[in-house]
This record gives sequence, structure tokens and C-alpha cells, in this order.
Amino acid sequence: MSPVWHTISTLNVNYKQLACLLVFTINMCLSAPGMCPPACICASDIVSCTSKNLSRVPTTLFKHIKRLDLSHNRIGILDHDWMPVLLEKMTTLIVSHNSIALISPGSFSMMTNVKYLDLSSNNLRSLGGPVFQELRVLEVLLLYNNHIAQVDSAAFGGIHKLQKLYLSYNALTHFPIDLYIGKYKLAELVLLDISYNRIKSIPINFMSLVPARHLSGIYLHGNPFYCDCTLYSMLNFWYLRHFSSVEDFKAEYTCVLRSDHRTANKLPLLHDNYLNCSESTINGSFYAFGFIHEAQLGERLIVPCDTKISDVGTQFIWISPNNQTLEPDMTTEHFRVFQNGSLEIDEAQYEDAGLYSCIAINKKRLLNETIEVRINVSNFTVDRSHSYETFNTAFTTLAACIASMILVLLYLYLTPCPCRCKSQRKKRQLDQSNMPHASILTTNSPLELSGDEKKASSGKRVVFLEPVKEPKPGQNGKIKMFPNENLIAESILKNPRTKSESDSVNSVFSDTPFVTSS
Repeated sequence: MSPVWHTISTLNVNYKQLACLLVFTINMCLSAPGMCPPACICASDIVSCTSKNLSRVPTTLFKHIKRLDLSHNRIGILDHDWMPVLLEKMTTLIVSHNSIALISPGSFSMMTNVKYLDLSSNNLRSLGGPVFQELRVLEVLLLYNNHIAQVDSAAFGGIHKLQKLYLSYNALTHFPIDLYIGKYKLAELVLLDISYNRIKSIPINFMSLVPARHLSGIYLHGNPFYCDCTLYSMLNFWYLRHFSSVEDFKAEYTCVLRSDHRTANKLPLLHDNYLNCSESTINGSFYAFGFIHEAQLGERLIVPCDTKISDVGTQFIWISPNNQTLEPDMTTEHFRVFQNGSLEIDEAQYEDAGLYSCIAINKKRLLNETIEVRINVSNFTVDRSHSYETFNTAFTTLAACIASMILVLLYLYLTPCPCRCKSQRKKRQLDQSNMPHASILTTNSPLELSGDEKKASSGKRVVFLEPVKEPKPGQNGKIKMFPNENLIAESILKNPRTKSESDSVNSVFSDTPFVTSS
């Protein structure tokens, strides 16, 4: 082979290598960091891919972006490979106004430093399992305007730094109390917006366990609550404490009567005690939320300063009922104020009772709040003895009433039956009617009586009876005094006169009336 052909063949090989190298370089340049996807707009560390009808995330995203906007597209599922590029520096992700109906665990493993996540206006219906657990530093999560009806208690597990959670305009029917007191509670959560859902009641007993710095950020307006005095008391208590969640949306807190829930006639829930709730129910919220404390005589009591200002550097000052100033590290008689604002009363006495004020001051934020707490001191032993005596008196009265009723019933239903006496009397009358009748007149002087018996015999009445007549034929020896055969006394002397001893006579059925000599 001549040197010319050798040179030409060598050049052909070099051209092929150069062509392959050129293609490889172009591909590397297209996928290298710094290239903006054709369907997006890039500005420094911000990439906006909004309204591009995307169903998947572009694969040519550069790694140093901090904000990615994928809103108003057609993304339907977030699974473990929906994000093709590892974005370690990204802090803001917006995927709102898409068609997302499912979020699988591990979906955010490629963006673990996201602090702001917007998933609003999608088709989410439930949140089950720890779907956000990779987002360890997430602070704001937007889930409003979905169709979420159920939230698993573990759905937000692992995101302990979450501060704001927006769940408004969904289909929730229960208040997610597990966010505050459950196993997966969010200790840093200061704002929870669950307005305009389908919640009809609030677990008031559990709400009393939530600190004020969390309560002040709970937005409940727009829900179809049942009219309830306990709920009214809680919301009214928040209003008096100037919680913006109630002050700013007072007119949007409405309720419906349980008996009238079908007509959906909305009543104002926070309009000058429209429900006419009793004072005892309203004051019960003060007990429930720790603004009235009961102390026993001689016992130790710790009262927290439940303020919504909980930042580091907040100072606390307590004012006692006698205007004594109590501060941390200040030596007093039996009071002590801790650095977290709690007040300790050692061996509470009657004179310690009254209205206390806790003042929280944050100089950096130029904030301050005053909280009033009432402390009542009582003697349990004395109160129990009074209660015991009252119980004994009431029990004795009840027992006496029952015994009286038993005696009355015995008297009414257990007395001897008069039937037997009546039958014996009737039999005796029949026997007397069968005996031959005679008139007996005793002319002899009566038996000698004693002086007392004479006095007792004076003033007696004399009964005049019809004279005994001879029996008519066919009467079988019986005398028929009246047609109805009843023995009737005709008259009784109304004004009997006192007889002397000589005038006393005995009169027994005689033929003629016996008349005493005048």
C-alpha cells in the first residue's frame, strides 16, 4: 500500500473518532448543570415550568436550583421515581393545580431539604402512612383545596419541624387532635388551618391539653358546627384572649341546631351569647384551659404561664393579688418563678388565694401578653366533714319518710276485718228475736253506787222504744217492729237532766213507756 492511501485511511479513522467525540460532547452539554429545560423558564436558582401541560418532570433540571415551580400541569402520581434528578439544594417545591391523586412513601427522597411544599388544588382524598417522612426540615405544608376526607395519624410522622399546615377546603369530618397529643404530635406546629371542612364537633376535653401557643393558630371557621355551649365557651375564651383565628373571622363562626340540621339554618356562634349559655358552662372553659386553679391548704401548687409568646428570650413577671412582683431568681416567702414562666406556691395558704397576672415580654419581637389566673385555696378535710354531715342529715330524713309511709300502709291494709264482727252482731240479733219477749219493770231501788259512779251515771240519755206487740198469726213468734224489720231508735233526749239517786231506774223493753215521777 502506498503512503498516500495509508494517510487517507488514517484520516478517515480520525474523522470517525472526532464525530463520536462531538456527539458525546453535545449530549454532555445538554445534560450538564446549567442547562434550562426547553419547557421551563430559568432565572438563576429558580426554575418555573408552570402551565406547560407536563405529565412528568423534565429530566434536564440542573442540580443547583433552590425553587422549582411545576404548578398548573397534568402530573397525576408522586412515586419514588417521579423526580429524576437529585436536588439537594432545593428548598421550595410547588406542585399545585395538578391532578395528583396518590402520594407513595419515598416520593420525596430526592429532595430532602425542602422547607416549603405546596400540594394544594389537587385530587388527594386521603393521606395514609408516613408519606412525608423524608422531609426532615419541612416547615410549611399546603394541602388546601383537595378532597381529603381521612388523615392517618402517621401521615405527618417524621416532620418534627413543621410549623404551618394548611388543610382548609377539604372533606375532613374529625378534628386531627393527634397532631397535638398523639404519638406523632408536631411540637413546633403553630398554625393549623382546617377551615371550611365538614367538622361538626370539637374534642374540648383534649383541646384543654394543647398549649396556648398552639391554640392561637388553630383556624376553625366555616365548619358546620352543631350549636353547643361548650364549643361557644371555648371560642369565646379564645376571643377574649385576642386569638387572631377568632378575632379576624368572628362572623364566619356559625352553627346549626341538632334538631334542625336538615334545613341548615345557620346561627351566629359568637354573637353576644346568642345560644343563651349558662355562666357555669362558660366558666367551665376557664377551668378546662387552666385559668382557674384549685389548691389544697398546705400543698404545693405549680401554675404555668400559658402564653402564646414562646420564643427564646421571653421574660416572665408575675403580679400577686397584693401587688407583689415575682420574677425568676427572686427570693420570696414561699413563691418561686421558673425560667419557663411557671409559678410555684409552696404550702398554699388561704391568703394566697386571688387573681394573679403573668406578663410575658419579648423585647426582640416587641411583643407582650398579660394572662390572668385565679387561684382558689380550700381545706379538703373541712369540706369533706361538712359534706358528710349534710349526707347524714339527708339520709336520716329520707329514712324517717320511708318508715312513716310503711306505718301508714300497715294501718290501712293490715287492720282487723270488720266482717266477722258484723256477722256475730247479726247472729246475736237473730237469737234475741227468737226468744219470748216480756216486759220487765224493776221497782226496787237500784244498787247502791259509790260517789264517783253516781257522778259518772248522771247525764245519761234514755232511749224510748216502740212497745212490744203480740205476734200476729204466721209470724212464728217473731215480733215485727217495722216493715223493714230494722231496729230504730226514735229519739234521744237532747237535754238530759241530772237525776237524783232516788229517781234512778232501770228500763228494759217494757210494754208501756216508763215515766219517772216529777
